[in-house]
Amino acid sequence: VIHPNLGGVSKKDLTTKLASMYKVHDQQCIQLFGFQAAFGGGRSTGFGLIYDNVDKLKKFEPKYRLKRAGLGGAKSGLGRRSKKDTKNRMKKTRGKDKTKARASGGKK
Repeated sequence: VIHPNLGGVSKKDLTTKLASMYKVHDQQCIQLFGFQAAFGGGRSTGFGLIYDNVDKLKKFEPKYRLKRAGLGGAKSGLGRRSKKDTKNRMKKTRGKDKTKARASGGKK
């Protein structure tokens, strides 16, 4: 990508440009990543993938890139801190109290 008077080009601008160049109907099917500015500026290099449809994109793209694009699912389960708190609470109890401590989960 050549951009003489800009520090860098946004991926959103590049996706719209690529969509018009390659006649892609859905811009979500274009994935851009790994861009680096050349020394001295004015040029950048990176990778781009164009998928046939969003289903193929979800099948082949890694989860972290899907999350970046806003296509990945929300995080599920308890957070790290609450898991640790539950574990430490379990260490302090014995017998039936352990099941109570486990059932309370992340709640205090």
